[in-house]
Amino acid sequence: MKPAITYELIHECKQTGARRGVIHTPHGDIQTPIFMPVGTQATVKAMTPEELKEEVKAQIILSNTYHLYLRPGEKIVKEAGGLHEFMRWDRPILTDCGGFQVFSLSDLRKISEEGVEFKSHLDGSRHFFSPEKVMQIEEDLGADIIMSFDECVGYPATYEYTKNSMERTTRWAKRCKEAHKTTEKQALFGIVQGGMFKDLREQSAKDLVELDFPGYAVGGLSVGEPKDMMCDVLAFTTQFLPKDKPRYLMGVGSPDYLLEAVLRGIDMCDCVLPTRIARNGTATTSQGKVVVRNATYERDFSSLDPNCDCYTCKNYTRAYIHHLIKAKEILGARLLTLHNLRFLTRLMEQVRKEIENDNLLTFVKKFYQEYYQEDWKQ
Repeated sequence: MKPAITYELIHECKQTGARRGVIHTPHGDIQTPIFMPVGTQATVKAMTPEELKEEVKAQIILSNTYHLYLRPGEKIVKEAGGLHEFMRWDRPILTDCGGFQVFSLSDLRKISEEGVEFKSHLDGSRHFFSPEKVMQIEEDLGADIIMSFDECVGYPATYEYTKNSMERTTRWAKRCKEAHKTTEKQALFGIVQGGMFKDLREQSAKDLVELDFPGYAVGGLSVGEPKDMMCDVLAFTTQFLPKDKPRYLMGVGSPDYLLEAVLRGIDMCDCVLPTRIARNGTATTSQGKVVVRNATYERDFSSLDPNCDCYTCKNYTRAYIHHLIKAKEILGARLLTLHNLRFLTRLMEQVRKEIENDNLLTFVKKFYQEYYQEDWKQ
């Protein structure tokens, strides 16, 4: 049987070993490395699908299993023809598994071997997620790439707790694979856990590779640990993942973390960061962050970023966007969201070119100097 997705490695950067590839999916090819905008509730906040395709040039977006289960419900999405039809997005979609909510909603859940009982943050009702239930929900949602159920362990955590959690996550991954039926339409990724403990990361990766998933995610990073620790654990972990399958680092979206991930062999990243800070009046630009809501931009009639090709930068000034944000006009958040997402997709477009040219390390050093006004440190 033909797999739902395949990964094609095109080139490895001679400077860094970073990977340039293509993921072939039922809804089109994904050029990697890639940043994936997050559409938690079947929408990337403030953006239409047309804007995401034509202006942001997004190749794939994410949606959230837990939130879509609560509303509108996976059965309604299935009746609509699946997520692609429901939200009118004809490119690839990835759905997470609810594992991050096990972390982020820690006061509203109870973990057992069988699964996780959640107390809804909406109305207090109780819902039980087992690996089998998660597979049923994700199959009904119909994304191209789906994630196995896991627990995302925060930082810090004890070795004993992390070990028990990691081993349970592996058992859940096995149950997910056994329950997954739509293998010709959807690719199920395993999620490597193990916290900040390298022996646990190695064990988790090896156990999941033995289960032979079509792709692998690295979870449980960027959850409060220092950046150098995250980079160290990530570099250690990726060496145990197959070269012929995609590698996905979950939940990172700042420019530095994206670059650090690519340098360590990651193909896919996602985060709500660019849309969240846009709603708070902050833009990411080629010269660094611009907090456009600040009074200093009240009479700044220059574009948001002279080096950006997005609709916002081609048509509007910092002063106008400042006015919109201060007046709490919806357009302000929309324009900043579009820009921030395009900034990251442009960054990854450049990264792909630099990998092909065996020049990524030189590019990263230059980017750090221009964006962060500091030298990149190994």
